[in-house]
Amino acid sequence: MKRRFALVGSLAATVAATAAKAATPVDLQLVLAVDVSRSIDEIEAELQRRGYVEALTSDRVIDAILSGEHRRIALCYTEWAGAHYQVVVIDWSVIDSATAARRFADKLAEAPRTYQSWTAVGAALIHAGERFENPDFTTKRRVIDVSGDGRTNDGPPAGIVRDQLVAQGIVVNGLPVMMNRTNFGRPPDLSLDKYYEENVIGGPGSFLIVAETFDHFSRAVRTKLVREISQSETKPPKPA
Repeated sequence: MKRRFALVGSLAATVAATAAKAATPVDLQLVLAVDVSRSIDEIEAELQRRGYVEALTSDRVIDAILSGEHRRIALCYTEWAGAHYQVVVIDWSVIDSATAARRFADKLAEAPRTYQSWTAVGAALIHAGERFENPDFTTKRRVIDVSGDGRTNDGPPAGIVRDQLVAQGIVVNGLPVMMNRTNFGRPPDLSLDKYYEENVIGGPGSFLIVAETFDHFSRAVRTKLVREISQSETKPPKPA
């Protein structure tokens, strides 16, 4: 009987050691959490999706990825709207070359788009944070990059969720899109960037980059990704 338990214990230790060895070290685990609420019309949604596709395959982003210690990052793309809707569009993928980035971008370009009601930034952060419950990667840096054109009107307060994530060692960065037009009859939210600063971003080196409109989204995403990947916390990079 003792021999049997010893064998079981040895097997468990071997499995645990194998699992630990199988985990891929990456310089960054990054969740892109993207707003698909109905306040974003079809043209803006196209500009938004294209912005991520172009940014992920830009030379500056690829150079940033390859400049890290491990020369690779792990990337997950999610979409969100109200508290009822958070979806993983592309699950964790290792980006370690221009080819891998293009493969990810092609999947994203081909993925169907949807529109859902309400804006639940807090619920989106919860969902994004849960994506890190993944044993496949080891990293010193876990970051959520949340973009959107509105503040929370559904689900838990974003600031409370943000604080919980930061306490777990997760950094939250923001990309608010400032819309200079009415939104379902409501006036433009000219202080959305302030809302993101106070309620969304958090953690060491956290930051936000503002897109004035969706026409400026692609450039804002490129600049943001370069900064996140290279961990340039003290000085923003030159515009991408």
